[in-house]
Amino acid sequence: MENYEIAEILTKTAKLMELHDENSFKVKSLQNAAFKLDRLPEKIFGKSVEELEKVDGIGKSLSVKLHAYFVDGIFQDLLALIQKTPLGVLEMMEIKGIGPKKVAALWKELGIESPGELLYACNENRLIELKGFGEKTQDKIKKAIEFKIANAGLYHFSVAEQIGKEILIHLQKKLPSTLLSFVGTLRRKCEIVEKIEILVAEENTKVVESLKSYENVFQESIAIENEVIKFTSTYGISATIECCNAERFYYNLWNLTGSEKHIELVKNINPAISKNELKESISENEIYKKYNLAFIEPELREGIFEIDLALKNNLPELVQLQDLKGVLHNHSTWSDGIHPLEEMANECKRLGYEYFGICDHSKTAFYANGLSIERVLAQHLEIDTLNKKLAPFKIFKGIESDILNDGSLDYPEEILKTFDFIVASIHSNLKMEEVKATQRLLTAIENPYTTILGHPTGRLILAREGYPINHKKIIDACAENNVIIELNAHPYRLDIDWRWIQYCIEKGVKISINPDAHAKEGFGDLYYGICAARKGGLTKDLTFNAHTLEEVTNYFQKKKK
Repeated sequence: MENYEIAEILTKTAKLMELHDENSFKVKSLQNAAFKLDRLPEKIFGKSVEELEKVDGIGKSLSVKLHAYFVDGIFQDLLALIQKTPLGVLEMMEIKGIGPKKVAALWKELGIESPGELLYACNENRLIELKGFGEKTQDKIKKAIEFKIANAGLYHFSVAEQIGKEILIHLQKKLPSTLLSFVGTLRRKCEIVEKIEILVAEENTKVVESLKSYENVFQESIAIENEVIKFTSTYGISATIECCNAERFYYNLWNLTGSEKHIELVKNINPAISKNELKESISENEIYKKYNLAFIEPELREGIFEIDLALKNNLPELVQLQDLKGVLHNHSTWSDGIHPLEEMANECKRLGYEYFGICDHSKTAFYANGLSIERVLAQHLEIDTLNKKLAPFKIFKGIESDILNDGSLDYPEEILKTFDFIVASIHSNLKMEEVKATQRLLTAIENPYTTILGHPTGRLILAREGYPINHKKIIDACAENNVIIELNAHPYRLDIDWRWIQYCIEKGVKISINPDAHAKEGFGDLYYGICAARKGGLTKDLTFNAHTLEEVTNYFQKKKK
């Protein structure tokens, strides 16, 4: 068990204690323990009571409770709180934007005990007069519930792919000579996935038999409808496996991978080609050849722009993970990262990259231990020392500078000019109308010290909609001011949205695929950024961090001049 999972249990316990108005000192103590544990690099699972007592933030009482949890799998304090809380109230605790105190008021003063009742109460304006609420809070809660309902049963690509790979690996072991592949949204690497879809060239009875030996499947949920096997994994995500003859595998692979729009557009190129003729194809490439098209990569098959490019014989050579030469926008223990700067840089170097950009939070981000001016200068001294030690590998002096309400960056000019590059991002006052959000970004883009525009909409996929912006105005401004746009590679962000990459390409705006890594493991998120970049048709030449150390150095120096 990872530390963050244990921290989540402590956080949930603290929230329920607050809901039931229990001792505030105990609540703060648990919150503090969870905060420190979430940032602790060393795993605590399995440690003895004596070892746990020595961990910062964990006292004698909590060490005993945690050790008991490690042994029997039950955190007794949390269990007791859950048992005396109605299920619907627990669900209300998961609604974004309302904390334990507000849930307690809704429950105890209005008698609301479920998200459905709460939504109805919002529609009747019952929250407006409740102390601590008001019209804006009511509207915020209503939108949060509607967002949660709309996204029920949806999963981040990173989660679905990981579970799907486990299933594929199991099937490959049990059916070693069988053709099999992901299809649907998972193969197209869509950022949101509803279910895992797999194609297998095998009899359904053999596939079902192989699934029975896979422990991460609810056996009672396995059902067969014609040649489609449906089941639910123990992780909660549903899956379908379509079975077919080996001779029909590549047609089905093509037909089940592309979106309905993509398949329709391809078939409309030459309606005279029969389904039977397509089914005889020995590869997806052969299917596209029948329509006089070059092979279209699975990620592109959305029916948005790829057919037009293919008809013009202008399909891009998509960027690949191995094309990346460096990693920009990363955090260390100087702000809210888990690992020290030197460790982060060494890991980056070990992975084979030529350069590393440190972008700890700026001073306005006090919640993330943002850097004061004095600490900026101290970090720069450390970077100078490390660059001598690690050469020819290079650490670039960067900062993730908060874009303030008026669009300005939060350091004076004499400090801004000391950085090699600046990622400008919005982190506060996210509730904005489109005009306000767009203008705020435009002002930051026009700042001569802005090098990269960070996660342009601030979205968190399946958790928070981004603030609305006029994408064309923002991209046009980046083109005019020679500002790079970030594709934040964290699977919960993937921001800029891949659907706007074609417009970036049209305007000649470079994209930097940045992991926003807060730990060494965060470099792995570059993979998800690449998936999104490929969906947007991004090429190596327009990917900023696919440029060499020399090219990036020259770019930064030219920008500063």
